[in-house]
Amino acid sequence: MTTATARSDRRISPVFLGIAAVTAVSGWALWTDFAGQPGLATFLFVTSAWVVSLCLHEYAHARTALHSGDISVGAKGYLTLNPLKYTHALLSIVLPVLFVIMGGIGLPGGAVFIERGRIRGRWKHSLISAAGPLTNVLFALVCTAPFWLDALSGVPGPFRNALAFLALLQVTAAILNSVPVPGLDGYGVIEPWLSYRVRRAVEPIAPFGLIAVFALLWIPEVNLAFFHAIDALLGSLGVEEFRSDCGFDTYRFWQSENPFCTAR
Repeated sequence: MTTATARSDRRISPVFLGIAAVTAVSGWALWTDFAGQPGLATFLFVTSAWVVSLCLHEYAHARTALHSGDISVGAKGYLTLNPLKYTHALLSIVLPVLFVIMGGIGLPGGAVFIERGRIRGRWKHSLISAAGPLTNVLFALVCTAPFWLDALSGVPGPFRNALAFLALLQVTAAILNSVPVPGLDGYGVIEPWLSYRVRRAVEPIAPFGLIAVFALLWIPEVNLAFFHAIDALLGSLGVEEFRSDCGFDTYRFWQSENPFCTAR
């Protein structure tokens, strides 16, 4: 009975498989130019792929916690990749998708609930927090690999644009979530090394860290400097700036169409 339960705790959720299927089908529609009008297909592809990456981000936290001593993550359903099992579905899924729609910013939200009391050793606590952003780094490398390997020759522009925009989301997620601000994984990495007094003082503001970072990025000067740095990083990986810009424009298909993007 225990073994059967353990296996069910780790079985991939049909919900996740459904989201992955949407990613595959919409990606195929863009790759083959089957969609004709790429707006909706781009929206479905990027959104579903983004949710897949969010699930993998949270899974990485949970899996690392499991191997660090918190065996409760299995019973909570975190190892099934089911986004509906997250402690804060609003923070983990809904808000990150809204951030993408509103500003083209990849920013993971709330994390799975880890029973930290079960884990011994500051390094383990830091590694659990770091596992999420490292997953986004890996996802970003996968998204950018076709560009720096020059493997997209002959592929329709809408697919390349959508993939470039998805790569931008992964890079911004990895960087922003690594910032040592309370409520983000970057703070979780350093928190075990802070004094008890500092941790208690910071605890009340932790729920607002995510919103504060997003609000800061709405300041035009900060936003411009940040995305200049992101574009430079993506450019070094072979992703041209106009590709990610066009991907974002096409993603928001309900707005007026950019003629420059439809020609590329």
